[in-house]
Amino acid sequence: MASTSIHPTEQHQPLITSDSDDDEERAYDSDDKVCIAISSSDDEAYSHQDSVPPFSWRKLWRFTGPGFLMCIAFLDPGNLEGDLQAGAIAGCSLLWLLFWATVMGLLIQMLSARLGVATGRHLAELCRDEYPRWARLTLWFMAELALIGADIQEVIGSSIAMRVLSGGLIPLWAGVIITALDCFIFLFLENYGVRKLEAFFGVLIATMAIAFAIMFGEAAPSSEELLYGVLVPQLSSKTIKQAVGVVGCLIMPHNVFLHSALVQSRKININKKGRVREAMNYYTIESSIALFVSFIINVCVTTVFAKGFYGSKEADSIGLENAGQLLQTKYGGRLFPILYIWGIGLLASGQSSTITGTYAGQFIMGGFLNLRLKKWVRAVITRSCAIVPTIIVALCFDTNGSAMDALNEALNVLQSVQIPFALIPLIFLVSKEQIMGSFKIGFLTKVVSWVVVVFLILINGYLLLEFFLAEVKGLLFGSAVCVSLAVYLAFVIYLVLRETSAYTSFRFPLCKT
Repeated sequence: MASTSIHPTEQHQPLITSDSDDDEERAYDSDDKVCIAISSSDDEAYSHQDSVPPFSWRKLWRFTGPGFLMCIAFLDPGNLEGDLQAGAIAGCSLLWLLFWATVMGLLIQMLSARLGVATGRHLAELCRDEYPRWARLTLWFMAELALIGADIQEVIGSSIAMRVLSGGLIPLWAGVIITALDCFIFLFLENYGVRKLEAFFGVLIATMAIAFAIMFGEAAPSSEELLYGVLVPQLSSKTIKQAVGVVGCLIMPHNVFLHSALVQSRKININKKGRVREAMNYYTIESSIALFVSFIINVCVTTVFAKGFYGSKEADSIGLENAGQLLQTKYGGRLFPILYIWGIGLLASGQSSTITGTYAGQFIMGGFLNLRLKKWVRAVITRSCAIVPTIIVALCFDTNGSAMDALNEALNVLQSVQIPFALIPLIFLVSKEQIMGSFKIGFLTKVVSWVVVVFLILINGYLLLEFFLAEVKGLLFGSAVCVSLAVYLAFVIYLVLRETSAYTSFRFPLCKT
């Protein structure tokens, strides 16, 4: 992470230094970055600006890491709950949608990585320079809201896992406090280098994969139904809500900001086109492998619950809080109780996603506000923003009732409405030659990206509309929601039209810097 240079006469380093063009917040200091050269002569052998070195497995290993940290957002407790509910209610019929949602997620994350590699800066930093003060502060606020919403679900998921593994001895609020301390694990590992941190997350992903693979083996779902569900599109009126949830849960706004920063953890000479292309190629391979792993894990969870609860009376009421006990009742466990296997996988999911949330929060805050904070200060601020409301949730909500389901639905809506504020700036930035140079995306990629973004916005808009129709009651509250919705749509339209000639010709006075 970035550090502030100190003059020899200074006695103490300030927590915050002034915002200046010569001393900007950066995702990583040069000393913290991983060297990707596989030999001392690697740079000399391909010194020409446009030459791309041949593929190397050793170099792919050097680039491996950021994609796996990114894929954790596809495996957080919110996604696991979406998987188990989709399996219980729709069986294997939505696996094809899970696959294509993962492909869309890969496209978005590849664009994020492309932006970070080509510019040497991450999305939040570029938004700070690209948008006027009022707009970038709004984007920052929305990104923080999305992060808080995701973090609450992740911390609650970890707390539920601790309660399962402790046999109910650890209450929800205590699990929240224990999970809050993970930021210190993050700081401890970060001091030992990027690769140590990536290895830690690799262990957590492997833990999830092993735990859910064991569950898959215990349930022994039909391979024919699994393949049919992946290859043949199926959708009915009864499964639309689960379909929307499958798509909406995978694309996390804070993850788009995170990946554009993570790719800068490698030493890449962005002044040499060949080196930039090489990095993009390796990150594409690495991200594809990481998201394939996440897809397999999600499929395991979905099919386990499809085999056990599809068409049952428990299907409509299953969630994270009772999933373990229902699995134990259904399958038991030959060598080890499946309840605890589920708890281990859920704990790995919750812990990994909350720590990456802390990581993303630091990049978002540092990038948008250019506040050069000490690492521990930023980690504590980022963690506090989520932990305080999460403790309130743990104390006020009964996880055995319908209140937690309503809360999860509200948090999903909170994250859904933030999708445009990450994806629209991303598409515009990777399309601008002034930002990307020769690495701007082509016309076809741009069209496909916009189709995906519009589809995701419509999907999440459906979720938002359904929530408001069910929850908004009363004239006063309804009026307030309508006003908020009008302001929201106005800002989305501003983001879309900002780069058009119409906006340039008829700019509103409010939009002037």
